[in-house]
Amino acid sequence: MQSCTGFAPSNGIELAYEDMGNPDDPVVLMIMGLSAQMTLWPRQFCERIAEQGFRVIRFDNRDIGLSTKMNGQRIEGSALLRLLRTELGASSRVPYTLKDMALDAKGLLDHLEIRQVHVVGASMGGMIAQVFAGLYPERVLSSAVIFSSTNEAFLPPPDPRALLPLMKGPGPDASRDEIVAHSANTRRIIGSPAYPTPMDELLLTAGEMYDRNYNPAGALRHMAAVTGTGSLRRIAAQISTPTVVIHGLADRLMRPSGGRAVARAINGSTLHLIDGMGHDLPRQLWDEILGELGSNFARV
Repeated sequence: MQSCTGFAPSNGIELAYEDMGNPDDPVVLMIMGLSAQMTLWPRQFCERIAEQGFRVIRFDNRDIGLSTKMNGQRIEGSALLRLLRTELGASSRVPYTLKDMALDAKGLLDHLEIRQVHVVGASMGGMIAQVFAGLYPERVLSSAVIFSSTNEAFLPPPDPRALLPLMKGPGPDASRDEIVAHSANTRRIIGSPAYPTPMDELLLTAGEMYDRNYNPAGALRHMAAVTGTGSLRRIAAQISTPTVVIHGLADRLMRPSGGRAVARAINGSTLHLIDGMGHDLPRQLWDEILGELGSNFARV
């Protein structure tokens, strides 16, 4: 399959991206989540979308992977206070917000001279997708929001057992093996209980991500962007393109109530809940997830 990689100047930074499929086909923009490099969109998953007649673009968000690191931008104040303010739907002062990250995505498309896309976002990427589709409707053909949330007030918080490994980390002096093991174990904890990924596969992926890039400070700033932006409900309510919301009923990190909130906010959206699915994309569910994406693309 035709594929190329590059770096795009965007919003004062550079974004690493991969472009696969026929350049003349409709474009699907894939936005990954907190601390997640673009490679967490599995290549075979993306290729299956391309095989349906789409040009697929995945990219590293700022501060992660091979994209520009926002070094020197300090997070002021208490992370716990920001988390509490998020539970109330309130914003906080942070180095950058999800609105900045949506503008990054817009800049990538401008660089590639792409006018409109089907946008697909997972977790924090689903939040960025909501902001992008709500603020730049002229650039969006359809939207898909996977295991995400509007961050509106009084939604049930994450299960502490799923959140704490993300916030705590393996420690500043951890070795490569310890960091890889922590990453793999975190993905096991937040993953799909009915469709567990084998630990050797989790370790392999974690090792590949570490070797590609390891930037824990960027992950903390991603967390600050999520907790600092505030409620997305009003922005999501502006989305008028066909939208599907996909969420696992066994997701402990982003509770199903988050997906239901997204679906409530976006008029005419379709909510698809999956039994046994957590905060990952298990291969056993690809047919179902890709089927929902394909149906939503076709609504355009």
